[in-house]
Amino acid sequence: MGKRKYPPLTPSEVKSIVGALGFKFRRKDGSHAQYERLATGKYPRSIVTIDEHYSEFDDDLIKNMIRQSNHSRDEFYGATKSTARKGGVKLYQYVEPQTKPEKPKAESSEQTKPAQ
Repeated sequence: MGKRKYPPLTPSEVKSIVGALGFKFRRKDGSHAQYERLATGKYPRSIVTIDEHYSEFDDDLIKNMIRQSNHSRDEFYGATKSTARKGGVKLYQYVEPQTKPEKPKAESSEQTKPAQ
């Protein structure tokens, strides 16, 4: 029997993955925790729901969480060292985009000179 395309993950592994992909904890309702990442240049706003009740997630739940994250399978599994090993993928380095503060527009030198 070959390797599974979606090796099972525990809720703590999925939390580590979404944290490494730039998601922040948003809220918890019962056993469902939601993690959110605001829109960036490459990715739209995403919310991943993790049901902490399960001891391990099956293929369908993992596929749904990957879809919710707007990442590929390789990026999702490759987000942490241990899950990259489990999924048989390379370690994916997510770099959170830096927002540059806008510089105030410089006034032209003609406007700042006193009238003579």
